[in-house]
Amino acid sequence: MQLARVVGTATATVKHPSLIHQRLLVVQPLKADGIEADGYPLLAVDGVGARRADHVMITSDGRGARELVGTDRTPVRWSIVAISDELETRTRSDRLSSR
Repeated sequence: MQLARVVGTATATVKHPSLIHQRLLVVQPLKADGIEADGYPLLAVDGVGARRADHVMITSDGRGARELVGTDRTPVRWSIVAISDELETRTRSDRLSSR
């Protein structure tokens, strides 16, 4: 699983049959600090009702994606499995000073 931020939605006029009635979101994976981008934005199936700017947990777990869309035959790679209620970021100096 990886932390990401929802940056937009995706609209498709033609979808794979497993994606009909599924909401597609564009998410930006984040580094462990929760701020810096980690790679390119990804397309993910929304299983939790996330909104733009939400911090979410994404997974590339195929089994979870197949359960989410309800079929074994799907091109889904990424799915959103949780919305973060709170994001705590700490710098390295914060971690060292708390010891």
